Amino acid sequence: MSVVINYNSASAVAANNLAVANEKLQNSINRLSSGSKIVGPADDAGGLAVSMKLSAKSASLAAEKTNLANATSYLQTQDGAMKTASAALKRMTELNTLNLDITKSSSDKALYATEFTQLSNQLTAISGKTFNGNALFGSGTLGTVNGVTVSNANLSAVTTVTTIGTDTTAAINALATQRATNGAAQNRLAAESEIVTSEKTNLEAANSRIVDVDVAEESTQLARWNILVQSGTAMLSQANGTAQTALKLLQ
Repeated sequence: MSVVINYNSASAVAANNLAVANEKLQNSINRLSSGSKIVGPADDAGGLAVSMKLSAKSASLAAEKTNLANATSYLQTQDGAMKTASAALKRMTELNTLNLDITKSSSDKALYATEFTQLSNQLTAISGKTFNGNALFGSGTLGTVNGVTVSNANLSAVTTVTTIGTDTTAAINALATQRATNGAAQNRLAAESEIVTSEKTNLEAANSRIVDVDVAEESTQLARWNILVQSGTAMLSQANGTAQTALKLLQ
């Protein structure tokens, strides 16, 4: 091997190796400190693109879950009101029967009629209830959430029971149908929510495999590059000292 002064190839190689090891060490530190394998686009351009798509879809699914939960709250509020209406109809049916008691005085029956009217007014009040400004009852449709139609409950048959002695059978049957329809819609929403939750969980797991750093593996790499930086620094110092050989030959 020639002994030269102007160019120290050993030093140049050692410097290059040290620069590479130092860059890898810094990358490893960045990954561990951020918890992400992709600190910048250059780390994994393709992976970053896929991750962005998965993250956007995951955010969309989170919004879908919110929409499903709000629709469920609407139906639960609707059914709560119908449950109150059911209790009122039950009492009105009882009042109709009590009103037929031949032993009751006219004043007794007048009291029954008053209570019946108040309950009828309550049914009318219930039919006007809203949820965040949206009607709970009527003959329309609120909208569709993930393919599930959410409708206003129709209480038209219920609100026609206004005078004591009016048969409540039709109203009770109509209300039972509306509550059954409500329950079926709630079950559909619950099923859709489970599907969305599962899809969101799987997307997040897939995205995690792309962007999240494996701490155990990266810690091993950190130790490796740290050792190489230290040894590279020592070798560079040694290589720089070889120029002294040329000086000794000149003495």
